[in-house]
Amino acid sequence: MSQIADKTKKFYDLLHKEVVPAVGCTEPIALALCVAKAREVLGEMPDKIEILCSLNIYKNGMGVGIPGTSITGLPIAAALGAIAGRADKELEVLSGVKAFHEEAAKTFLANEGVSIAIKENCDKLYVEAICTKGQNKSCSIIQGSHKNFVYITHNEEVLLDVRIPTKEEQEGPKMYDLTIDDIYDFALNEPLDKIRFILEYAMINKRLADYGIANKSGMGIGANLLDWINKNKLHQDYSNYAMALTAAASDARMSGCLLPAMSNSGSGNQGITAMVPVLAIAEKIGASNEKLIRALILSNLTVIHIKQGFGRLSAACGCVVASTGAACGVCYLLGGNREQIKYSIKNMIGNLAGMVCDGAKLGCALKVASGTSAAIQSAILALHNVYVPDNNGIIEKDIENSIRNLGLIANKAMVEADRVILDIMTHKSK
Repeated sequence: MSQIADKTKKFYDLLHKEVVPAVGCTEPIALALCVAKAREVLGEMPDKIEILCSLNIYKNGMGVGIPGTSITGLPIAAALGAIAGRADKELEVLSGVKAFHEEAAKTFLANEGVSIAIKENCDKLYVEAICTKGQNKSCSIIQGSHKNFVYITHNEEVLLDVRIPTKEEQEGPKMYDLTIDDIYDFALNEPLDKIRFILEYAMINKRLADYGIANKSGMGIGANLLDWINKNKLHQDYSNYAMALTAAASDARMSGCLLPAMSNSGSGNQGITAMVPVLAIAEKIGASNEKLIRALILSNLTVIHIKQGFGRLSAACGCVVASTGAACGVCYLLGGNREQIKYSIKNMIGNLAGMVCDGAKLGCALKVASGTSAAIQSAILALHNVYVPDNNGIIEKDIENSIRNLGLIANKAMVEADRVILDIMTHKSK
């Protein structure tokens, strides 16, 4: 296989692996999936569910809405995973939740059927579910990515055990052997019919935005912004419109809407932020379908690329990565060239690096809105060849080094911030 053909295959593999549907916030969903698998292996409804999870899973599951319910948090996700979860549906494990399932889950929790604790010295993305019924016990473990099972047992029988880390896992996240130049060439030159599927993916997230606006979901950030725009109390420019649509999709997702999000790199909000701003700007300028499709490919692959060094979960907000992808897509839509797209990345890194993740919650829609605004600002400045200078902060002349530096901050420098954030979250005065 030629080098070009090998890279092309990698891009398709990445898109189909990392851009997938998910119902609900992916951290509690991964926990529900883990429980659903353990319950499936047990063969009956357990009396007790014991959860051990990483600090990052715990943090991201504390305050987010669970699909199909009016409740937030990991305990209800665990209970629903056992009662209504379907492990074969992976990140859509709770898509079949009904009102009576919620009532059954509340009863299970009232009977102290779920216990959750943080596991120390584990992967940042780690969930262990132990289901017991009398003398029978099952266990499942997800590690590394949101649907990656590495260990499954039933009583004393080991059904799966691939827990031994590879050399790459021991050393930390490994960047794919791809660059922004590679991504740009693929996005602009790949036959349109082969990449047209990305438009359908993006429209899944647009439906979430429409739902969030129609129902004033969550905090109603997107719906209220759009209302002010329509009343001419807020200027009807590209940025405000894109902010409203993107925030509305996040509003819906974080409040427990049962519509799927097309996620990117394990996060629905990242998928939303990578695609909805690009859709919004394309609508405003009347872009052709071809320009839109290529912009969406550019955005999504940029997010996947940057996310490799960033890590699946960290104390840094994934909105920074996703909105950087959006900045590239928007820059291309508005006529930006290869170098200007790189400038937009530098502007985003110089602007939003260091935004913290204080758990998944309704307020994430505000961060999504801020990232969208910054993305459009960065793209417009890049079009005028304005970018953060190479001697500023973590920005370097080479774009790949700048991306690497962002990843080092997110994946290494902010490790202690996770513990501080969680300590604040768990010790707030009532």
